[in-house]
Amino acid sequence: MIVGPIRGHRLTPGATVPQVTDEAQQTLDDATAVLRSALVGDGAGVVGAFDAVVDRSGLSGAYGVAWCLAATMLGDDAPAGAAALDFPGIDQADYDTRWVARFVSACANDDADTGEALFGAAAADGLLPDCLLTLAGSTIATLRSRED
Repeated sequence: MIVGPIRGHRLTPGATVPQVTDEAQQTLDDATAVLRSALVGDGAGVVGAFDAVVDRSGLSGAYGVAWCLAATMLGDDAPAGAAALDFPGIDQADYDTRWVARFVSACANDDADTGEALFGAAAADGLLPDCLLTLAGSTIATLRSRED
């Protein structure tokens, strides 16, 4: 029978909830920084904000911010269930435009696997900065259209 704690061992690794909360808050703060730059048309600021995320948290951090932007585009009133990509001429659009449409569609369908694959492909193609810049601009355009 063990009466006291085992030295060097704990049942839980410590305060896990604050770590999760801090990470989620950091993602929201990073997304806000991206949107602030996009709002004033500062493309270099958008890229710089994403670069800061990558420096601190790697590509997975940038992915989290991108997913947050896509969710912002969809809004709180997005219908639940399967969403279809309805974008006439999508195959003729520029890479970054196609990427944003497909990435937002993946987010709408809660399909993180597809989102990660798109993100990784854009990074491998060297086009991720362009895609993220277009995503930020599209998010701002969507938010502005909701104001009207």
